[in-house]
Amino acid sequence: MPALRRVLTATSAAVGALVLGLTTAPAQATTPLNYAALGDSYSAASGVLPADLSSPLCLRSTANYPHVIASRTAARLTDVTCGAAQTKDFTQAQYPGVAPQADAVTADTDLVTLTIGGNDNGTFINAVLACGTAGVLSGGKGSPCKDKYGTTFDDQIDAGTYPALKAALGSVRTKAPRARVAVLGYPWITPATADPSCFARLPVATGDVPFLHSIQAHLNTVVRRAAEETGATYVDFSTVSAGHDACQAVGTRWIEPLLFGQNIVPVHPNALGERSMAEHTMSVLGLG
Repeated sequence: MPALRRVLTATSAAVGALVLGLTTAPAQATTPLNYAALGDSYSAASGVLPADLSSPLCLRSTANYPHVIASRTAARLTDVTCGAAQTKDFTQAQYPGVAPQADAVTADTDLVTLTIGGNDNGTFINAVLACGTAGVLSGGKGSPCKDKYGTTFDDQIDAGTYPALKAALGSVRTKAPRARVAVLGYPWITPATADPSCFARLPVATGDVPFLHSIQAHLNTVVRRAAEETGATYVDFSTVSAGHDACQAVGTRWIEPLLFGQNIVPVHPNALGERSMAEHTMSVLGLG
């Protein structure tokens, strides 16, 4: 019994020392990421409250996906996202007093995220307005927008948006050669197939619903190509955003419709969409 008592006493002492060591050992400090968020209104979350009052012209929200990512990773965020931004606004001032977005990127930047390209050539706004006008005039029948414009929007994306994207991403890579750059695709605005029920929220003719979808798919393909060719990570939303388009109900849709929406800026992500964009981006990048 004395021998057993000595063994138990020694074991207890060893365990106690181990526990004490675990509880008193200094914690390993983790250096926060230096995070620069660039991009257009899909990055800025234009129309989502609360608004970021530090740059009123940019219609930026403090609930945008960069803020969600930063809050969940404790990153040091520099957010220069701005509604209506085009690729040229990476290297020149978008508005008086609003610096070029690439100025936020430095050699110390660890992470860059962005959505960009949808405003070049007026791709989104021109396509939505053109197809919306044609849809109203046709009473929602047929595919008047596709019949009139054909490959016009796709041709503009290839000729203008693609080279501009490569140049903009190249400017970011030059300023932060060691940073991880994530280029987000655009979540779906419309479903992939004709849906007559969309007309109440997006006044687009039934046959033009898949036409708009195809234009967005083409833009995302070009964004992916530019990202891959400049060493960036492309964050693909083609699968995860399916079924969350602007034609869906509140609580399901990530994008607000043109009519009867809940944001002051229609055809843009709502708060749910921004959170979902953040979560998918973090999953792709292995953050959090």
